[in-house]
Amino acid sequence: MTDAPPRPGRREHDTAEARRAVEAVWRIESGKLIAVLARVVGDVGVAEELAQDALVAALEQWPETGVPRNAGAWLTAVAKRRAIDGWRRQERLGERYAKLAHDLEQEQGRDDPARAVEESIDDDLLRLVFISCHPVLTKPSRVALTLKLLGGLSTEEIARAFLAPPTTIGQRVSRAKRTLAAARVPFEVPDRTEFAARLESVLEVIYLIFNEGYSATAGDDWMRPGLCQEALRLGRVLAELTPREPEVHGLVALMEFQASRLGARTTPAGEPVLLQDQDGARWDRILIGRGVDALARSERLARGRGPYALQAAIAACHATAPTAADTDWEEIVALYSALAELIPSPVIDLNRAVALSMAYGPEAALDVVDRLVIEGALAGYHLLPSVRADLLVRLGRLPEARREFESAAALTSNQRERALLLARAAEC
Repeated sequence: MTDAPPRPGRREHDTAEARRAVEAVWRIESGKLIAVLARVVGDVGVAEELAQDALVAALEQWPETGVPRNAGAWLTAVAKRRAIDGWRRQERLGERYAKLAHDLEQEQGRDDPARAVEESIDDDLLRLVFISCHPVLTKPSRVALTLKLLGGLSTEEIARAFLAPPTTIGQRVSRAKRTLAAARVPFEVPDRTEFAARLESVLEVIYLIFNEGYSATAGDDWMRPGLCQEALRLGRVLAELTPREPEVHGLVALMEFQASRLGARTTPAGEPVLLQDQDGARWDRILIGRGVDALARSERLARGRGPYALQAAIAACHATAPTAADTDWEEIVALYSALAELIPSPVIDLNRAVALSMAYGPEAALDVVDRLVIEGALAGYHLLPSVRADLLVRLGRLPEARREFESAAALTSNQRERALLLARAAEC
């Protein structure tokens, strides 16, 4: 007979189940919890520490007591109680802290935190969104802080997603919180004069997160779908918090359309599949439907399409075409032209060149691409030689195409993409 490995006991099983429940609740509720606490204490860093204390309490108590019916209210009540206890322990309690402690004690019963009344957190959550994406922070810091506070991701999870050491991500988050405190950034929604500019920063951060998941800039994987899903979740939350903002719905529509293709963008082995080679039957029709609805909502709210709505309209042309051959490339060219008028960019010009090649042939597009090469604004951008190589292949200029593919491969930091480009070079 052989000794069978010991089977886990009921207690260990229950503890593991409770831990998974805590982690699931934390991912959903942490942003709301930190938002409420930040309003109360006036400091994002302190709010996160209190939220972490509540998480520890849940890990200690829920395996014994079970998950409360209103887990978010339970965590909020415990965090507030920890704040009160901490302030009460200070030898010289300032007047401000004394008032905060008194107000918190009036809000809730200390004996049973699970009975705490759930607060309306929409305003607090919107304030936290604007704080996390504040322009006083660098873009990497905004991304890290947003994922930490609003996404509920751990430092290690963010580090894995961006292929960075955990210490680097931890430093970004810590530095961001110190910067916000030093700048005395108020915990509030910006007023009318600043709202549009600040909202633009929020949308930029969410789309940066999505794009890093959609086309990873480095590493061995072509995509990191977890980041796409997190950005999409944040976008949907923001759309609920700002229902009258057309560009928010435009961004959500764009991400819904793009996310619908995630399952078709790689082979089972993880190798990239280009758009023209994808199986449209594998696109997620539910996400496409959500994208159509979000885009329609954006257009109802706006007098004209904004940058995100225009990009969503381009994605819709792909997503809603019955087959790849039915794609309305002339409409896509027109949409890119409108986008270039709103936000002139050589990257937009490059994308328009691809559409031009599909609508009117490679010769027209090559003129645009060659002009971009001469101007030099995209020097070092691997997609410029990659697009030029595609055009040269279609024109039968294979030796030139091979050199362009090799140049593109040398410029990318993504291993999957490099392998694809080198394979295409070999085909030439």
